[in-house]
Amino acid sequence: MDSQEQTENDNNVENIGEGEAEKLPEDSVNEESEKIESLEEGEHEADVNNIIATEEFSEDAEALKNELDKINTPLPEPEIVVQPVEVFDPAEFPPSYKDNLPKEQMVLQFAANFRRQYVHLYRDRKPLLLSPFNECGIEKFVCTTIRPSQLPFKELYNWEGAAEFVADYLNFESLDPPYDLPSRLLSPSTVLRRQKGNCFEYSTLLCSLLIGAGYDAYVVNGYASKDTCLADESREICPLLRRKEEEKQVEKKKNIKKYTVKPPKDLRSKFELKMEARRKEEEKAEDDRRKAEAELKLAELDKPPPDPLHGLRIHSWVLVLSGKREVPESFFIEPLTGLSHPTNSDAYLGIESLWNNLNYWVCMQDCSEGVSKLVYDLGDCTLWEFMFPGTDKPQLLIPEAEDDVLDNLDDDEDKEEEVENHLDMPPSWVEPLHLSQRDFEMRCPQGKKTKLYKKAKLEKFAHYLMADGLVARLSVYDNKELTELIMIKEYFEHRVDKLHMKVHNHRTGWITEYFNPGRLKQLKEHCYRASAPAPENDHTMFFYDEARVDGLVKRIETPLSMTEHFKGREDFLFYKHVEFGKRTKKFSPQEDANNSSNPRPIVKMIQRFDHNPAKPANADISELVFLVSEDKIQITYHTENKHIASSFREYIKPQNWEEKGAILAWAQDMHTTFQVDPKAENSKQVELYQNLLHLLKMEDSCREAVRDSEEEVKEILGNRQKEEIALELEISVYDTERNEKAKKHRKELERQQLEEKMRKQEMEIDYLAPFLAQIGDPEKITKNQAFKLKEDCLADLKHRLIDKANLIQARFEKETQELQKKQSWYQQNQVSMSKDDEEDYLNYCSEAMFRIHILELRLNRHKEMAPHKYMALEQKIRNDPRLAEYF
Repeated sequence: MDSQEQTENDNNVENIGEGEAEKLPEDSVNEESEKIESLEEGEHEADVNNIIATEEFSEDAEALKNELDKINTPLPEPEIVVQPVEVFDPAEFPPSYKDNLPKEQMVLQFAANFRRQYVHLYRDRKPLLLSPFNECGIEKFVCTTIRPSQLPFKELYNWEGAAEFVADYLNFESLDPPYDLPSRLLSPSTVLRRQKGNCFEYSTLLCSLLIGAGYDAYVVNGYASKDTCLADESREICPLLRRKEEEKQVEKKKNIKKYTVKPPKDLRSKFELKMEARRKEEEKAEDDRRKAEAELKLAELDKPPPDPLHGLRIHSWVLVLSGKREVPESFFIEPLTGLSHPTNSDAYLGIESLWNNLNYWVCMQDCSEGVSKLVYDLGDCTLWEFMFPGTDKPQLLIPEAEDDVLDNLDDDEDKEEEVENHLDMPPSWVEPLHLSQRDFEMRCPQGKKTKLYKKAKLEKFAHYLMADGLVARLSVYDNKELTELIMIKEYFEHRVDKLHMKVHNHRTGWITEYFNPGRLKQLKEHCYRASAPAPENDHTMFFYDEARVDGLVKRIETPLSMTEHFKGREDFLFYKHVEFGKRTKKFSPQEDANNSSNPRPIVKMIQRFDHNPAKPANADISELVFLVSEDKIQITYHTENKHIASSFREYIKPQNWEEKGAILAWAQDMHTTFQVDPKAENSKQVELYQNLLHLLKMEDSCREAVRDSEEEVKEILGNRQKEEIALELEISVYDTERNEKAKKHRKELERQQLEEKMRKQEMEIDYLAPFLAQIGDPEKITKNQAFKLKEDCLADLKHRLIDKANLIQARFEKETQELQKKQSWYQQNQVSMSKDDEEDYLNYCSEAMFRIHILELRLNRHKEMAPHKYMALEQKIRNDPRLAEYF
């Protein structure tokens, strides 16, 4: 029945296709067109499919359909970027990389058995990282991949320096996929050469350095958050901006003595004090609540988006246990950043296993709440299951119930210790770690590395890479997009001008420079405005007062004042303040840019002194004020213990005080005083006049010191400008690669040595040359000429030997005669000689006898050696290739 209906419908469709479509009413055509339009919009896809299946096309429509079918629009397949696996040449590695020793094979079998038991007992846990492949495709046990090493750099002896070096020296490669263990683990030596690696290779290298430095370090295999696994520090505060935790100062309890004076009774209302304390506590609680809410809101904003792989991302880091190297408390080290974390850090979510160069441990504790509750007692087998029984950790022994108490009473023969043969760890197959001085100083790949933090960017540079000695630049921003710059901190090394840090605050416009000790003026810190670096502007300078003669600690300069602070001066001066007036304009062609010919006029000078214990307080000046514009001098003395006020004096300077050599007039109205002690004697007029003269000299010296300070400021700023233009770095004399002077000196010495060697070779004269010249330097020597050369050469040597013996004999006889003459003179004048003359005679005799003895030894030695020299020359002549055929 269904087949008949289908056939009738097909016939009807065919009839319509043959021409009956023209007979359809317009309404039906319109309805059909509207229906097709609605179908094109996607509202009735099922009806479209039915219509297309039951409709036949005309020739033109069929031709159009065929043309359209020729147009193909293939969908582009997404390109899957597959990182090529780096292939190493086995010929570049030693045999330990390409094969396993029998003991290593045994350890691998032991590890395979351990893995099978682990998988059988804990089917819901992920597999362990036990024996990944190395560079040459050989399975190696992870414990033997650690190579404890101590490199010859003092920065790597502490964990901070080692962790920072590993984090800076390597480039990070993430695990792919992030939830699977790596199938290959490169050796630390290869990682150092490549300068890149994944988190496991980071940890293995860092653990090798830490164990070599004496730390109890372990490589950890576990799980961490997404930011930790990807080394994303954009939500972390830069370590350089973190404030050091303030140490809590423990108040020492005062020892209450028996006969101490009781403090005065507190007459304040206890109720009011209690209410005031309650009010302060409420205000503090409200402030704390507001701060907590604000921090909570910020934490919610900074909270990372949900991670679908949370708790599944595999990561590796380093555990350092307490005990060795005076480590007080165990902690984690994140090798990707070089920072330390407590063992209860939220960044780490769980631990599967950990290992060092001696053993392998599997975590048997619950990590559902992270690592905060884990106990790192590796000797407790209930918490950490170890692979090799020969662990160096103290084990927690569990007594068995069936142990016999009387076992300890066995005979001595049964008490022999049973020596158990445990499988110990084979030595590391990794070649020794090596790092050159140049590679260590580069620190970062290509010498540069950039890290992004929360509202900050840190750039690191290798030493001597930048011309200005820049090693780090920290940029602090006001937003997370790092567009609104607040401050830039620059760190320098090896600067000749001793600059080690420079801070530029872009909001305030102030620049602060910090210097190491050793500058010419002992400048320690300099603050100034970037828009006005010239003298006579806002400047604040700190100095190393221990290295300055004047003990200057601080100098603050403004356009109209200058303040200086001192320390440890012999005159007890600790404060000086100067106020300037507006400079009068002078139109002079000789006026220079620094206004040295037109200095700022001084209006007021103030000096303050500490108390001199050698003087009474009433006579020791505490403050000295020079009112230059008013021609007055004010003196304030120190306050005595029994008084609450200080004595005071004021002088009015004479009119002709500026004239040199003039006699100053004195009047009683030029001096006013206030004495605290009414019983004190009044000073005489002569004493007051002499005191005025002394004060005028002090004013002149103070004025000169102010001008010297102004010149010193100009000199410092001028030197800083020259130093920034002509930058120069310090290079050690032991750095032969960078020290051009040492390199030139070494090359010069090598050139001189070569020239000296060539000159000595040229100076080796032929001993037959003078005798050959007498016979005309023949090309071929005849027999008669050979015998003549031999006779002449030996005769000449014999003559020279006899002459030398005669010369020594003559000197010997001369010294003997002079000694005899001196002895005869002594016998004649012995009675009238003084002690000095006698000592001179004895000294002369001693020296003469020494010379005579030496000459006698030389003559005897010459007589002994002369025949040997004669025979040696004769043998040399016989062996000479030019004369050998005739002898």
